[in-house]
Amino acid sequence: MPQMIFVNLPVADLRRSVEFYEAIGFSRDPRFSNEQAASMVLSDTICVMLLTHELWGTFTDRRRVDPAQEAQVLLCISREDRAAVDAITEAAVSAGGMADPCPAQDHGFMYGRSFADPDGHIWEPMWMSAEAVEKGPAEVSNAD
Repeated sequence: MPQMIFVNLPVADLRRSVEFYEAIGFSRDPRFSNEQAASMVLSDTICVMLLTHELWGTFTDRRRVDPAQEAQVLLCISREDRAAVDAITEAAVSAGGMADPCPAQDHGFMYGRSFADPDGHIWEPMWMSAEAVEKGPAEVSNAD
């Protein structure tokens, strides 16, 4: 089995969050979802676990930050091209998210934007040219 990542996010309104993530292309896995949590699948190896604040509190004694006011992580996901970066960002806005809480980046070989979900968790969709992936961004940017 390939190694997987499960991103756990505390959410204020589970139903609203499920609807948001479905609207931007995730699918809900009913096998791992109930009234306190929803497993949202992005790919075969990436899942987001949306957890009610109450359930989140059973996993850690640490203070839960308000993602609308504080940032603890930026969740970067690759997209197949620039248009896909814009498309997921636009879908996020249409579904109740906020576009570009972080500055957009366009380095020619790499393009990225960001959006915040309804709770304020920041996602950074990005595209990088195949050449930059192969050689590394420093090699590609020095060639210009």
